[in-house]
Amino acid sequence: MAGFWGRRKQEREELRAQDDELGRRASAALVATDERIRTTTDELAYAEAELGVDATKNLREALTAVRTHMREAFQLNQLNHDEIPDTDEELRTRNARIVQLCDWAEDLLDDRTSALEGPIERARRAPEIIAGIRSDVERLSARIPHTADTIARLSERYSEGGAAKVSKNAEEARQLLSFATHGADVSERRRDAGQREQANLALETAIEAVRRATTLIEAVDTFEVEALRAESTLDDVVTDSREDLAAAREFAHVPAVSTAMANLQSALHALPAAGTKTDPFADLTHLREANAALDVAVDKARERAARPVPAESHVRHAIEDSDRQLGVARSVIAGHRGWIGADARTRLAESERIRLDLERFVGAPIDEDDREKAMADARRCGQLAGEALQLAQRDIDSSRPSSGWDGPMGGQRGGGNNVMGGILGGLVIGSLLDGFLD
Repeated sequence: MAGFWGRRKQEREELRAQDDELGRRASAALVATDERIRTTTDELAYAEAELGVDATKNLREALTAVRTHMREAFQLNQLNHDEIPDTDEELRTRNARIVQLCDWAEDLLDDRTSALEGPIERARRAPEIIAGIRSDVERLSARIPHTADTIARLSERYSEGGAAKVSKNAEEARQLLSFATHGADVSERRRDAGQREQANLALETAIEAVRRATTLIEAVDTFEVEALRAESTLDDVVTDSREDLAAAREFAHVPAVSTAMANLQSALHALPAAGTKTDPFADLTHLREANAALDVAVDKARERAARPVPAESHVRHAIEDSDRQLGVARSVIAGHRGWIGADARTRLAESERIRLDLERFVGAPIDEDDREKAMADARRCGQLAGEALQLAQRDIDSSRPSSGWDGPMGGQRGGGNNVMGGILGGLVIGSLLDGFLD
């Protein structure tokens, strides 16, 4: 008993310590959040001066929401320190709510202020960024003639469709660089006029224009290298395709393989002749697809050769055999409905379900891809029917009374007609079992 009361006292002390810690957390969180609201208000004023009112809308709305919800936290803290006594549960609930509200406020303000860090940093470094934009425009403009020459060289070597991805890149990059210069000028003028929001917007568009122009110019050099790599790879794929065609002749009698071989040969014949303009990417893609299709067909044919496909006649024989076994089991169970247990009926239902799946093969050609599964399903159907029949016979035998058997024709042993009914019932089951075993 002493141990029980000792444990209760220890639990109360631990709970009291947890409540005290929660109270200290709530008080500290309130002070920290109140200070955070004041500092964020100052940051908002600075951000509005740097970015404008519209750019700081999200932070201003977040501050309003935080002030609204923190009123509840301060009211709960006031209730904790008024003259009305509170229970431990009330204090615990209020302090937990205060901590929750303060954590939410801190997270919301962190999210909104972090979103403004990048724009504020760019606005603060606007003169430096504008100088960098003009330097980038000058550097990229010097690369445009080389880019135009590369595009002209690609147009001579590759077809119109092959070089279409980069054929307009030089002109588009030139327009983007002109736009970036204009945006930098507008940003400077708006900043000098005190229109910070418009200045920042012009600065953002100029930065994006330089980025896009850089991507277009670099894409031309990348395309030239990738096109050369595609041509080299195309030669390897052509060699590999011819070797695959030679190896596939072993299975040319298989329709799927012969079709894949014809498609690959057509893809090889469709390749442009030497000295003509080509699209190496499209040619490589087309040839790879045809080569992969031939590999799949040959692998499938090789697998079939290693594991022969059952003859269609064997599959149909298996289905017919399962029909006979299912018919015997169905007849016995239907003739002794009150005597058959759940196990036999379940096996019969599973067998009938599989037989329904096999119905699509009755009276129609069975494709080679379906024969193995159809054979397995037919055997499984017959096996389940056999199990259902065995379980049904067990249930019938266990249901016979020791004093005499009420056969399927009705009546107890004793009268001539009843004896004859039992004999006839036994003959019916016996004949059905003999037919199943045969």
